[in-house]
Amino acid sequence: LGLAAGLGFVAVMRYRRLLPYMLVIGLLILFLPFMQEYVARFAEGFQGQDLATQMRFGEYKDAWRLIQRYPMFGVGFAGTPDIDIYLGVANVYLTIAQMMGLIGLLFFFAIIFVVFGYAFLHRNWFKTNPQQDAVWLGLHAALVGGLVAGVFDHYLFNLEFHHAVTVFWFIIGLATASTRLAAKEKENNEL
Repeated sequence: LGLAAGLGFVAVMRYRRLLPYMLVIGLLILFLPFMQEYVARFAEGFQGQDLATQMRFGEYKDAWRLIQRYPMFGVGFAGTPDIDIYLGVANVYLTIAQMMGLIGLLFFFAIIFVVFGYAFLHRNWFKTNPQQDAVWLGLHAALVGGLVAGVFDHYLFNLEFHHAVTVFWFIIGLATASTRLAAKEKENNEL
């Protein structure tokens, strides 16, 4: 889903004529014989019929319970103080809310909003510079893909997978830097 979201972002932002082709390819994937096992697994997951999804529902329930007990600042990164629930859920946003509370989740959303807001303020400059546009588009598509994948996974905010966390924040930094370079060049051209 993250890959599809990233590709969809690229298509919507620059290559709208690719959207029908992407839709056809998506439908084709649904009917290819060797993809049927993946499609069935995907459907079972969304219907809550497979064991992994049922376990995730339990994680979500425990996550909400933990967030209700420690709503403002979460439980921190050391672990849960309550023995009846465990820390860990396959969702980046619930993981942030568990560990850092709703305040931490709000700050995370604020950072993402600022990064994308800053990027879209300077989007028109990139339309006239195709080489920089490819970098800008790729980095922001990677962010969109990561944020969508975060709904079903926790690796982008789990200290046990510090390499994935580092890559995520590195991409945020690169995306912001690419926008900043455009803003700087735009300022220099106006002088």
